[in-house]
Amino acid sequence: MSLISSPDSPVSPALIHTRITPDRGGVRLPFGDLWRYRDLLLVMAQRDVKVRYKQTGIGIAWVVIQPLTAALIFAFVFGRIAALQTSDIPYLPFVFAALLPWNVFSGAVGRAGGSLVASAQLLSKVYFPRLVIPISAALGVLVDFAVALVVMLILLVAYGIPFTWNLLAILPLTVLALLAAAAVGTIIAALSVYYRDFSYALPFLLQVWLYASPVVYATDVIGAGARPFFALNPMVGIIDGFRWALFGGAFPALELAIAVCMTVIALVIGLIVFARVETSFADVV
Repeated sequence: MSLISSPDSPVSPALIHTRITPDRGGVRLPFGDLWRYRDLLLVMAQRDVKVRYKQTGIGIAWVVIQPLTAALIFAFVFGRIAALQTSDIPYLPFVFAALLPWNVFSGAVGRAGGSLVASAQLLSKVYFPRLVIPISAALGVLVDFAVALVVMLILLVAYGIPFTWNLLAILPLTVLALLAAAAVGTIIAALSVYYRDFSYALPFLLQVWLYASPVVYATDVIGAGARPFFALNPMVGIIDGFRWALFGGAFPALELAIAVCMTVIALVIGLIVFARVETSFADVV
């Protein structure tokens, strides 16, 4: 964004006119803009959280009920009936540990993906970096994650699983899950402004992605030869990393290395796509 100011005016020589015009020539990644508008980013993230639970009867308790119910269903269907192997880890904490990063990812992608369309009036009335909208929507999942993490720790105590220093890895792994979600969410958000099909297809995409990730099963069920290709899904390394942090075992070095590489590549692509199309959002939305 460039500012063109002139001290000359046909009305008054002392009046300064400022014209806001889009940048020309190349794509500029908006990290500086996000930092300058960090206060707006936090305010919008807080607003999204408050609006989401404002008129609910049990409020933030839904954060516990939804993943715990899903974990119980998965534990019954895949743990009891299908009897999937989980490396001697009880199935309920095994699947709940995977739902922690998965819900961060899917929740952030879902909220970011439709955020620009939902903020159409705001886009056409005032200028600010448009990337603030999907990023603030994605950050709102951190409140849900914090509550769900407490439930996970209670499950560890209930099943007699000891705490280790590996738990400290949860923080960088959560950041990695958010970055992966930001990469996908910004692309979906930008394209949804022009084609609403992306918003309609997003729930189906996330449902397929869930079963393409080791949420209800262990990565060990994938053959050794196919595992590097399976790990091209960044959620594979992130979920395996969460399970290592909570339960110990072998460190998923290969899966995490691939997850970091794929997330960085996707994030750069997402920011470039967003930067190329954001100048026309107000005209299209």
